[in-house]
Formats: sequence, structure tokens, C-alpha cells
Amino acid sequence: MNDTKRLTEGALMTGLYLLLLLVIIFVPVIGPLLLLILPVPFIYYSYRHGGKAGGLMFVAATLFTLLFAPVFTVFTLLAGIGGLFLGIALHHKRSPYEALAIGSVGFVIGLLGILLVTQLFLGVNLMEELKSGMSQGYGTFERIFSGLLDGEEVETDLAEIGQLIEFIPDIVPSILAMSGVMMAFVSQWTTYKLINRIENQSMGFTDFKNFKLPTSILWYYFVAMILNYVTMDGNDLIYLAAVNVFILTGALIVLQGFSFVFFYAWKKKWSKAIPILVVVFSILLPQIVMYLVRIIGIIDIGFPMRERVEEKKE
Repeated sequence: MNDTKRLTEGALMTGLYLLLLLVIIFVPVIGPLLLLILPVPFIYYSYRHGGKAGGLMFVAATLFTLLFAPVFTVFTLLAGIGGLFLGIALHHKRSPYEALAIGSVGFVIGLLGILLVTQLFLGVNLMEELKSGMSQGYGTFERIFSGLLDGEEVETDLAEIGQLIEFIPDIVPSILAMSGVMMAFVSQWTTYKLINRIENQSMGFTDFKNFKLPTSILWYYFVAMILNYVTMDGNDLIYLAAVNVFILTGALIVLQGFSFVFFYAWKKKWSKAIPILVVVFSILLPQIVMYLVRIIGIIDIGFPMRERVEEKKE
């Protein structure tokens, strides 16, 4: 009976995945949005029946995609691997943020798999295509603005843009990691909603104000910062590792800073609009507000700020 139920659910989830894939292919208007929830069938099935069953569903979905839409097999690769990692984490009852971390790793592996597959089977080097496209775009941009505007300031701005374009390929690992985290978060949140609706549970992320990173993050951040300055003019593996670790740990520390802002606003019983405005202004004025938020995050990780806030309230 259990095997029959598992097979039935597997067929249903595979069919649901293929239906979502068809909508993505033929309805490009909403396709990019559905791409973020494409892993949900894999997550839910792996959560219900474990990694072995989820792996069989992944194989079945891959075969169907290869038969009917081989070009879009890369979507199945991404959704399947990321969904499996996240679903297995939920199956083993990992905490929401542990599951998010495991799912993020799965989606990063899926993204790397897409780069590998496109290069091996399609003969397309996405990294080289990215560099070529950005160089061509910059050349066009430079020709237009050089003809319209003159002066040293314009030349300086164009030179800075050129340096940024040269720098972007170096931080592709960070871009992949952040993309993996975003996909994992959206997929996990959607899966929680599905589980709660079907199974009448109350699964979900813990309040963001209680988000807390380990102190070791600071060591990674400061070591990467030092290496980043030491190897700034280099182009070796240490330089690439330092740059990407510095960016990723910096982003995590900013999240920690936002978490403390939400925590402090909650303790002081401020309006919920205040921490939201802090986030908005951090995006609009990153060189000022986000810098301060990062300092708050460093202090929150390294010192018992929350305990002191609790003591003052008592």
C-alpha cells in the first residue's frame, strides 16, 4: 500500500513538474517567476519519501525532458539537484536555516552543472560568452557617450565602468552563491506553504529578528579582507578566493545587521515600518546606510549586544 502511494505521488509530482516546465517554455511572460518554484515538486516529494525516492523522480523527470524538450534539460538539472538537497534536509527535520544552507549548496551545484553541460554538450562556454557580451556592450556604450559628451569626468566614469566590467567575471562564484541562496529561499518558502496547506502543519522560517550567525564568520571576513588587499593586483586562485569569500561573508554580515535592527525595533516596540525603511535606504544609499548596517552586524556577531538590550529592558 505504501509503495503504491509513493509511486502515485511520484507520478503526480513528476507530472506537476513537467506541467510547470511547459508553462515556462510556452508562456514566457510568467516563465521567469515560475522558474523559482520549479524545484517545489522535487522538494515536496523528497521531503515526504526521502532521498532515494526523490532521486528516482529526478531521473524520471530528466528522461522525460530529454525526450520532449532536450534543450530545457538544464532546468531539470537545476531544479532537481537543488530540490533534492532541500527536500532531503526537510525530510531529516533540519532547522529552517540549516535546510536553507543545504538547499543553497544544491542549487549552486545545479548552476555549476548547467555551466558544465552547456560547455561539454552544446559547445558553449557561458563564461566566455559573458565576457564577450559585456565587452561588446561596453564598447557600444563608450562610443555613444564619447561622441555625445566630452571632458575628463566622462573619461574617468567610462574607465571606472570598464574596470567594473573586467571585475565581474572574478566574482561569478559569489553571484552563483547568491543566486543559489535566493532560489533556495523562494523554493523553501513555497514548499512550506504547500506542506502547511496539505498536511495542516505550521512549518516556516523562524523570525528574522532571531537570525544569528556564528562568530567564525568574522574570522573568514577579516582574513578575506586582508588577503583581498594583499593580492589586489593579482589574478591567481588566492585572489579569486579572497574576493568571493569577502563578498559572501560581507553579505551575511549585512543580513546580521538587518536582523539586529529588526530585533531592536521589536524590543523597543517601534513601528514595523522603521526597520523596513532601514532596508530600503540601505539599497538606495549603500555607501552610507549599508556600511553602517554592516558595522552593526559585526558588533552583533562579536559582542553580546542582544543580551545587553535584554538586560536594559529588565
